[in-house]
Amino acid sequence: MVKSLLRKSRKVTQVHFGGGTPTFLLPSEIRELGELVRSHFDLAPYAEASVELDPRRMTPDHVMALRDAGLNRVSLGIQDFDPQVQAAVNRIQPFEQTDEVVRWIRDAGFQSLSIDLIYGLPFQTVKSFQRTLDLVLKLNPDRLAVFSYAHVPWLKPAQRLLKDENMPSAETKFAILKLSVETLTREGFSYIGMDHFARHHNELNVAQQEGKLQRNFQGYSTRAGVDIYGFGNSSISQTRNMYWQNEKDLATYYSRLDEGKLPVSNGYVLNEDDQFRRETIMRIMCDCKLNFVAMSAKLGVRFQTYFARELVALQTLEADGLVRCHDTGFEVTDPGRLLIRNIAMCFDRYLSPNREGVYSRTI
Repeated sequence: MVKSLLRKSRKVTQVHFGGGTPTFLLPSEIRELGELVRSHFDLAPYAEASVELDPRRMTPDHVMALRDAGLNRVSLGIQDFDPQVQAAVNRIQPFEQTDEVVRWIRDAGFQSLSIDLIYGLPFQTVKSFQRTLDLVLKLNPDRLAVFSYAHVPWLKPAQRLLKDENMPSAETKFAILKLSVETLTREGFSYIGMDHFARHHNELNVAQQEGKLQRNFQGYSTRAGVDIYGFGNSSISQTRNMYWQNEKDLATYYSRLDEGKLPVSNGYVLNEDDQFRRETIMRIMCDCKLNFVAMSAKLGVRFQTYFARELVALQTLEADGLVRCHDTGFEVTDPGRLLIRNIAMCFDRYLSPNREGVYSRTI
């Protein structure tokens, strides 16, 4: 149904199997899914094809099926190697098990290995997370994502099982983030920003150095000007001026398909101001600096005038040593890179003063 709405000449430059779902599929189903993608869409020869994996449900046949399906990059979910933390979040995953899966991935010839960690989980301490980092470095990943755990029990009732007294404080979470930056940069990674790290030679780092790094709701990317089409329940799609999301409820999702309709539940069309702010926030998060002259030329407005209120708000962050402002722009300082979300928030007009009751905390 989606294919019929797209120009036949358009090539797919990225494919992503996400959400941990691929580990629930049989190897035969993975191969079938890969064939369906290739038969419906024209994949560029240089396409990045990635998959999120849960090592606890992998076999060598799963890994080979993913390669047969045309995937060439792997993102491996770990979260934490500490046994007490794993027990608290009901995710028992010994290092030996993960190490074995990594060997299968290497032997299968995948181009890139990324590892996902989470800080802010129950019982985590700076000392325990250092041990996790030491083990992760033994796996020699190309990229690392160190995500902040979003504790939103008002949105996810299952999180109410996690007792508040076992959760690390904001100070501990910040110390863990600082530890991660110091440890990984010392071990040959560049701190891209937000939650991401990449080896110095990795294309993410190269793109950032050249001012070509991009960001969308999936994370950092080297591909600019592409549309994203999501398949499956709850998936999100993105074009230049629009977002839309599929039905979250599985039964509703399938009933819409059975009726021959696209299973879209909601969407949003960006106005000009939205697009200006999205570009501004992306450049802050990708470049860790902003040039007023370049932004004025790109947006077609005088940046300092259009965002006068936001630049005044930025003065508080400058006083805290998070940014350095000058006549033609500003740069994010090293301490500011740890709080890049807070800096970007200055340009987000949708955030309300009581946002903590709706969104997850930045730290």
